[in-house]
Amino acid sequence: MAQPRLAAFFRLAYIGFALFFVLQIQVAQAQLCNGSLGDPVVNITFGRGLSPGPPLPASVTSYKYITTDCPDDGMYALRNASNNCWGSWHNLPSDHTGDPQGYFMLANATFAPGDFYVDTVRGLCGNTTYEFAAWLMNLVRTPNQIQPNVTFSIEKTNGTVLGMVQTGDIASSGSPQWKQYGLSFKTPPGIFEIVLRMRNNAPGGVGNDLALDDITFRPCGSALRSTIVGNMDTVNICEGDPTSFTLNANSTSFFSTPLYQWQLSKDSGQTWMDVPLGVNLSLQTGPLNKGFYWYRMTAAEEENMNLNSCRIASNSVVINVHGKPVVNAGPDKVVFKGFTAVLDGQISEGFTDFTWQPAQYIANENTLSPTIFPDKDVIFRLSAATPAGCKASDDVFIKVVGGIYIPTSFTPNGDQVNDVWRIPYLQFLPDAEVWVFNRYGQMVYHSKNTSAEWDGTYHGKQQSTGVFIYQVKLKKDTPPLKGTLTLIR
Repeated sequence: MAQPRLAAFFRLAYIGFALFFVLQIQVAQAQLCNGSLGDPVVNITFGRGLSPGPPLPASVTSYKYITTDCPDDGMYALRNASNNCWGSWHNLPSDHTGDPQGYFMLANATFAPGDFYVDTVRGLCGNTTYEFAAWLMNLVRTPNQIQPNVTFSIEKTNGTVLGMVQTGDIASSGSPQWKQYGLSFKTPPGIFEIVLRMRNNAPGGVGNDLALDDITFRPCGSALRSTIVGNMDTVNICEGDPTSFTLNANSTSFFSTPLYQWQLSKDSGQTWMDVPLGVNLSLQTGPLNKGFYWYRMTAAEEENMNLNSCRIASNSVVINVHGKPVVNAGPDKVVFKGFTAVLDGQISEGFTDFTWQPAQYIANENTLSPTIFPDKDVIFRLSAATPAGCKASDDVFIKVVGGIYIPTSFTPNGDQVNDVWRIPYLQFLPDAEVWVFNRYGQMVYHSKNTSAEWDGTYHGKQQSTGVFIYQVKLKKDTPPLKGTLTLIR
């Protein structure tokens, strides 16, 4: 009876071990960082350009490099697209990010399971938790073929394993599906480089063909959260707004001796710089000039804070300070009652949302150069707004003259009093024309489309005291006004 009991015990032990292994695999598949990440310390994208991409160093893979599409067993290629391979692979128009020129690794497994990618990763920080991640795809779209099954191993250079995860079988699919796999691990103090090992656990043959892209190592820690007090994570204001904002971030117990540093980006998160004195959990921005301001909190162990590659980062909070349109209503004008004039408005290029007020004196208010017909002095206002709702305006004063005044005498004797025969406001009539004749019918003065100002000379010679005849035409196709003026010396 002892032997059956012993056999039953071993059967139960085997089942328990199998369940433990399955649970370990399930946990491993969920080992991506679930807190806050820092910027990638290592980002292996395989580059971009025309196919084929260049071969990997011989130390990275033992697979044979080919320059064409569709590698055979034990071979690989770097491509920016893959088409019609073996009648069973997915067609890939780009890498996993959608970049049509981005390279990815096409690998056709060797017949025997083994390593297909081994690389030494440098530039890490000691005593720091990192997330390793990579994007994989089962290239085979038809079922019932061998499925890729990959183990990722993070090791010290002496072979000591710091972390390991297995993908399990990567199932085939009817359409291309990139999936991210990875794990979190912690570097021991004083360890700044590790070995990344990828092992294909399944045999080659019919199937077991995969694509690999975007291998990253990023610092990992507990969740950091930044907020703008009293606001959403994105705020839109207009330039000139005096508002100051308070930014807050939560503390983290992930590090033994954490230090904090606010960072600012003015290029939408492409580059970041430390905010001077921004080492507390709260930050006051002060009024901001026109621009786009992204803020985030970073944190690391005290010993590593001076290295960006050791820091984790919070979400970004954004303050957009939108510019106002530049508005110019044009120069002030004089208009004769019963006449029209044209305004000369201007706004910044690209802005089309504008209004003129008051509208009752404007014939066509939907243009920047409207025709106006005021019957009294008036101020017109040109207003414009940006899509973000930032507004600006400018005014133009229009003086309305009831009629034209033509002087009948002047004294050009150099005493600075009434030395010029001048018709006020005539320059504001675009078609105005003036003639002055002496008693012999000789024209001694003429002006057109400008102010009428005669100094009593003709070709530089002073004219004698006497009576002269003027003609003033205000509009085209209308008879001129006629009269006499006396020159007194």
